[in-house]
Amino acid sequence: MSIDDHFKHVRNHSLFLCRNLITEDFSLQASEEVSPPKWHLAHTTWFFEQFILIPHLKDYHVKHPQFNFLFNSYYNSLGNRTARNQRGLMTRPSVSEVMDYREYVNEAMETLISNGDSKVLDLVILGLNHEQQHQELLVTDLKFSLWHNPLDPSVMDIGEYLEINPSPWIEIEEGVYEIGYQGNGFCFDNELNLHKVYLNPYKISGALVSNLEFLQFMEAGGYENPVYWHDEGWSWVKSHQAKSPLYWEYKEGNWSYYTLFGRKDIVWEAPVSHVNFYEAAAFANWKGKRLPTEFEWEVAQKDFHWGSRWEWCNSAYLPYPGFKIAPGALGEYNGKFMVNQMVLRGSSVATPENHSRPTYRNFFHPHFRWQFMGIRLAESI
Repeated sequence: MSIDDHFKHVRNHSLFLCRNLITEDFSLQASEEVSPPKWHLAHTTWFFEQFILIPHLKDYHVKHPQFNFLFNSYYNSLGNRTARNQRGLMTRPSVSEVMDYREYVNEAMETLISNGDSKVLDLVILGLNHEQQHQELLVTDLKFSLWHNPLDPSVMDIGEYLEINPSPWIEIEEGVYEIGYQGNGFCFDNELNLHKVYLNPYKISGALVSNLEFLQFMEAGGYENPVYWHDEGWSWVKSHQAKSPLYWEYKEGNWSYYTLFGRKDIVWEAPVSHVNFYEAAAFANWKGKRLPTEFEWEVAQKDFHWGSRWEWCNSAYLPYPGFKIAPGALGEYNGKFMVNQMVLRGSSVATPENHSRPTYRNFFHPHFRWQFMGIRLAESI
């Protein structure tokens, strides 16, 4: 696929995800952590405008001088911006104006792509991967916001809870292994540089933890016993009165959960989802196991199926040896978040096609759980 076709495909997919939304849905923001669909559509457009068109397309004129304030996410070096918890307060620009903004930038980008040099085209690929990240966020943010509606709206079916097959545990021998991206394709800077790590022998589960297994943890008093929890995790349990994964509801003797396809009875053999790091680690402790490190996950991943859940790893999000923050505003993309966050590996049912690889390093604070986050167990030998 040419870069021009790839650009059109990715940009159209963002709109495809919104095909069943009503106008009011586009400005919905239920908490500070999530953003409205309209903002995602505009921010990804702003990214192309700010980082590619302004510096590289001669005589380009920005669509509106205040869009930099409205649609900047976290790039401090680019000036003041809308507070994250106020993105849903912007009734204007309207949805139709945001769509016009996307078309305006698309036309300019297609002109630039047709004449772009290799440096520009590399930035285009980065912009497309950035938009794919926001496509997943659009889906998960929308789910969280719609969940608050007692009508249980149905807007899309992405196969959130498909059954998994039991798989044997996999043994990995001790040794020195290479970690990190190698190849000529795209990767984010946090996947570089290729380096060696020594691993003690270990076993890792071939299957993710299921809803039924997690229910057994709940019924065994998992949320009531502090011995399984990190101290911060136990504080989170008490302050949030947590008793189950996000979106689960027990009513009239039946468990169900909210999905983007409406409320459904729980599929017990599907992988558990929407658990945070504290919950994942507590479950592992209850089972007498542990979470794998991100290096153990990467070495073993070729021997198991992954892709339905982002999988919590017992690894802090830190730079690889030789990591350097890129100059300019784009240097704020990954490096400044390498503190107080945990790594997740794999991908999820909300991850766009062709936006995953074994070296991809996702990361979130340990209390977050609105992404499709799941659990794979490991143990030392």
